[in-house]
Amino acid sequence: MTSTLLHPQVQTVLQSLSIEHKALACDPALADTAEFCEKYGYKPEQSANALVVGSTKGEPVYACCVVLANCRLDVNKTVRKKLGVRRISFANPETTKELTGMELGGVTPIALPDTLPLWIDSRVMECDEIILGGGNRSSKLLLPPDEMLKLPNAEVVQGLAGLIPEA
Repeated sequence: MTSTLLHPQVQTVLQSLSIEHKALACDPALADTAEFCEKYGYKPEQSANALVVGSTKGEPVYACCVVLANCRLDVNKTVRKKLGVRRISFANPETTKELTGMELGGVTPIALPDTLPLWIDSRVMECDEIILGGGNRSSKLLLPPDEMLKLPNAEVVQGLAGLIPEA
């Protein structure tokens, strides 16, 4: 399926790797996960966020982590250890855009630079379908999560994130 909704690089990668997907339009003002889910009727347990994290000391080292919206990325243990750094933090919006070419609210694991590791929490893989950013704030992707395994830098990681306790 071809769409002009998606970021052009994302569209190119989807086509070149034959990634099964559906492109969805999104009001850019509602691109952040909680607002998107509320407006468009998706559940947090089927919505996935692509989060860029990196070292805060020494030589910069980054990774992109995909976790469900009802989970919290285990930054200080699993991610820090896997990245092999002593201190770690979420990348700021400017760094995220510099590394991915995408704005927060639209970051997707599709079309990341090959030098950026892509770690997918194992819970994501248990879903039938997930909703992800489309590479910009005006689109989303609906796809089976195993389609992300077609990406050359993808790795499923057990325990990358934990469920957020319900209030």
